[in-house]
Amino acid sequence: MHIYLIRNWKKLLASNMMIRYRDFSGFLYEKFGQRVHKIALDAGFTCPNRDGTISTKGCIFCDKLGSGTGAFSQRGISIPKQISQAKAFIQKRYKAHKFIAYFQSFTNTYGPVERLKHLYDMALSDSDVVGISVGTRPDCINEDILALLASYKQKYMVWLEFGLQSANDETLRRINRGHDVACFEKAVLLAAQFGLSICAHVILGLPGEGHDEMMKTARFLSTLPIQGVKIHLLYVVEDSPLAELYRKGHIHCLEREEYVELLLDFLELLPPTMVIQRLTGDPPKGSKLLAPQWAREKMKTLNLIKNRLEERNTWQGKRYRRSSSAA
Repeated sequence: MHIYLIRNWKKLLASNMMIRYRDFSGFLYEKFGQRVHKIALDAGFTCPNRDGTISTKGCIFCDKLGSGTGAFSQRGISIPKQISQAKAFIQKRYKAHKFIAYFQSFTNTYGPVERLKHLYDMALSDSDVVGISVGTRPDCINEDILALLASYKQKYMVWLEFGLQSANDETLRRINRGHDVACFEKAVLLAAQFGLSICAHVILGLPGEGHDEMMKTARFLSTLPIQGVKIHLLYVVEDSPLAELYRKGHIHCLEREEYVELLLDFLELLPPTMVIQRLTGDPPKGSKLLAPQWAREKMKTLNLIKNRLEERNTWQGKRYRRSSSAA
């Protein structure tokens, strides 16, 4: 059964059928009447936080593949071939026949509009692709790019995914993010003017953050016109600046139970209408995970989340207040 938040939670709770959060697969099923899968794409982009425009070091948690597949940048596989290969696997394993093209690796609006249009058009030319999702930084969009993305809305589902990670400027400096919270807020408000669906990425367990800082991020998101969120745990992979800090003992990774409790607290503060696109992060295949090792056990973590939601008798939006602020 797909789990997505239903407003009439009191009635459902009374009948022991409480739906605890609004998940992405259920959201897509509502929209398309069938199972829809994302296909992660590598289009060969780089990042201003790596090419010297802002920095050459990148965010401390990011590896050399930009948290992506490396399909194009490392192996030269074209966008159409990446889609066809993924389709074959997903159709066989998950019985899904419609797809969202997800431009995942690095910063996927970092280039001339003409190049962006060529790449997006290429992905959308597949008849089984019903939507596009573009992962990027809030400092790498402008009105021309937003207008391009908005031009696809009439025919396709369109998501714009902004990395925020934390609503605390001190944390953003600590992780070498290269932009501040105000930049993120400005980008969200501008994208909203173009009617785009926005998904924010956040990480729980970032260096120097405790419970209060993480909950501040949840409250901040709840004040903005954001339709979705991806919640990740902080994990350490080889070939990332975080790896060196971990080896020196400067990084503490959350235990699974710690993460789950923080996640539930986070969900309680989000609007009940917000789509939860991800509840945890799992390292890309092929990456060398240093810590925590439980990050590889995604289904075990998701099952624990489901059980704890029921045990705590809680749900997304339980403590949400429309007047929530980042303060």
